[in-house]
Amino acid sequence: MKPMSLSQIVVSRKGNRLITFEQAAYLTHTSVITLERFADLGLIERVESMMQLSDLTRVMQIMRLRRDLGLNLVGAAIALDMAAEISQLKAQIKAVRQQQF
Repeated sequence: MKPMSLSQIVVSRKGNRLITFEQAAYLTHTSVITLERFADLGLIERVESMMQLSDLTRVMQIMRLRRDLGLNLVGAAIALDMAAEISQLKAQIKAVRQQQF
């Protein structure tokens, strides 16, 4: 089987880099059906028959949380969202503290 490359990335009108579900499945070691389910559940964003390149990391993180912690899809997505929000809040706190000095 010929390895896939990211040379066929499409850029959407909004400037998002998009790849096919087939490319994403290959790169994340999942299946197209799994990625379509992620999109149906709102865990990743579907853009017509493609997905955002930036969602590859999210897919891999969800799969790791499922494998390592036994979380279901929605639980894994919630954990990632909460981690992102905590990181954002920490950055805001740091910015406020720097303004005070």
